[in-house]
Amino acid sequence: MHLTRENSTRGTAVASERPMGLMPVGGGTTPAHGAARPAHTAALRVRAHDFLSLTKPRVLLLVLIATGLGCVMAAASLDVFVLAHALLGTALVAGGTAALNQYIERAHDARMRRTARRPLPAGRLQPQEVLRFGLGLSLAGTVYLAVTLNLLTSLVGLAALLSYLLLYTPLKRRSRLCTLVGACPGAAPVLIGWVAVRGDLAPAAWVLYAILFLWQFPHFLAIGWLYREDYARAGMRMIPAGDGSGRATFGLIQLTAQALVAVSFLPTLMGMAGMGYLGAALLLGVGLLYVVSQAASERSGVAARHLLRATIIYLPLLFLCLGLFRTDPVAGWPF
Repeated sequence: MHLTRENSTRGTAVASERPMGLMPVGGGTTPAHGAARPAHTAALRVRAHDFLSLTKPRVLLLVLIATGLGCVMAAASLDVFVLAHALLGTALVAGGTAALNQYIERAHDARMRRTARRPLPAGRLQPQEVLRFGLGLSLAGTVYLAVTLNLLTSLVGLAALLSYLLLYTPLKRRSRLCTLVGACPGAAPVLIGWVAVRGDLAPAAWVLYAILFLWQFPHFLAIGWLYREDYARAGMRMIPAGDGSGRATFGLIQLTAQALVAVSFLPTLMGMAGMGYLGAALLLGVGLLYVVSQAASERSGVAARHLLRATIIYLPLLFLCLGLFRTDPVAGWPF
């Protein structure tokens, strides 16, 4: 639509044929340029968000909580620079691993409703740029941990990355033992934090590792049950075979949750944390087992979702209490 305006004054007839809303700016600047800038900025924001989503920020937050706990538990007096280096290096490695995982599984993600809108299957990003992004983050994180901390920290991070991508990722379509295999690199962040401070893998580090290792079973089996149809569509074997009723899946959830709660008492029994932690671990454990019991009785999608949320709440709270009630690792620990 155009507007035409005429001035009746002699010799000053003016014909203005500009599209409505496109007024001249700055003495003749082309209006199209001004309109293009917001569109270009919006496109860059969407692209940046897509690259960020490749790192799986919600999962990354739990990874960094575990890394931070490892640092806190290992240090008699925590060096904030060591903590910062450990968190940054781990974030790079974990983010790169997540991006490479999505590169490898892009065809399978396209078959599942819960993942079809990810940047790669949706076509917003191209495979080669995701591959370069994932490799760049992973390499940068591995080198960063070696340079700023120590070689063992870097090697633990690299081992977690390789086992996740080369063992766990392909195993999801070949064996229902994939959760067991995936729990090994999944628990590595707490070791990264420990080694960053101490430079060794003392027994106390493996206690922390065991807690995180066992936590993954109720957490990921709940996800497996909740999205079992999606996983079946993509050929991923995330729950026991032929378990239409959920009896086997929730039985395994109960067993591993009970083991998790029992292992969560070890820090106090081994002198790593005081009685305040033991009381908190007991309360959190009872709460978790109650939700697990309810889910096992109902075996529904709603119950699985409640269980999933309970595991997400349980772990950070347990780690917070462990950090708050820890004992001095130099004076109080016998190892």
